[in-house]
Amino acid sequence: MEFSVSKTDLVRELSLSQGVVEKKTTIPILSNVLIEAGEEKITLTATDLELGVRCSCPAKVKKEGAGTIPARKLLDYVRLLPDLELNVKFLENHWASLTCGRARTRIAGMSRENFPELPSAPETMAEVDAGTLSSMIEKTMFAISLEESRFTLNGALLLFRPESLVMVSTDGHRLAMVEVPGSVPPAAAGFRALIPRKAMEEIKKLAAEAGEGEQFEFSSDENHLFFRLGARQLMSRKLTGNFPDFERVLPREQPNRIVLSRDDMRAAIERVSQFADERSKAIRVQCTPGELRFFSSLSDTGESEETLGVEYDGPEVEIGFNAGYLLEFLRVLPESQASFHFKDGASAGELRPAGDEIRYTYRYIVMPMRI
Repeated sequence: MEFSVSKTDLVRELSLSQGVVEKKTTIPILSNVLIEAGEEKITLTATDLELGVRCSCPAKVKKEGAGTIPARKLLDYVRLLPDLELNVKFLENHWASLTCGRARTRIAGMSRENFPELPSAPETMAEVDAGTLSSMIEKTMFAISLEESRFTLNGALLLFRPESLVMVSTDGHRLAMVEVPGSVPPAAAGFRALIPRKAMEEIKKLAAEAGEGEQFEFSSDENHLFFRLGARQLMSRKLTGNFPDFERVLPREQPNRIVLSRDDMRAAIERVSQFADERSKAIRVQCTPGELRFFSSLSDTGESEETLGVEYDGPEVEIGFNAGYLLEFLRVLPESQASFHFKDGASAGELRPAGDEIRYTYRYIVMPMRI
């Protein structure tokens, strides 16, 4: 196999594969990227057996074929080359010879025969705006459980309703749900699947490279999810198991509501949380007519209190929360105002975006803490 390719094009496509390639693995071939040359292009494939990415870029193919090279070593080296055309030739011993200007390098590769085959994507079920899907991931990924033993919570639920797309994540202590209206093809209506966290991170990377209005072509087989964006495709193995019935968790009765500045609330909580317990991050939130107060104290460090003026004339209520949970929502909220909904000190609190121009639903439920 021999081809010539733009250094810039190769670096761009190789960079997209790095999140998938296994850094430490007992299967050496998974540290490599598969390069296939043919039809005036090269196709790059990387996988860790759970996740796979395939992308391509234009090339002058002198001899068709396929081979594998260590993905990280290849990217680190090619990135340092001048912006010239790079010639790549695979030798009989699976080594790759790279020539760029006066630079000449050989990298030890492995046979293409050892590289696992990725499943083929079935027919497209639905198209999803790349920016919309990336935004939904941003708003939910932080609430995914990091405990490996709770494998059904190690990803987010993707749900196609007849007239909307829903994504939900939870770690058992808080729940984030975002719903975006839009027409869904009959073939996809009612479809639901669990997307692993790692796949969500790679979808965001692909979406960041997309142009305005570009669409993910979404499809699924029995065990895998497929997201195609132009010439790039991400394959992810589905998480197995049953996601909790999230609709039962959503509060039905929250008579009290306070609207306040996202930045003011975030800044106040960040300061107060400096004096919260490092493990629990517990702070107290007190709602009184005209004021919202945040308290924290540590017997050996000190205490802190912040007061924000708000429009509120309801009953006095004090609730304990994990400050980190509140801050994670406020850091991804795009709107400048947030609304805080609550019932009493023993019930879950809820944060939502506030404003007249909001055309989607975003609910963040946080369970109270005893302090």
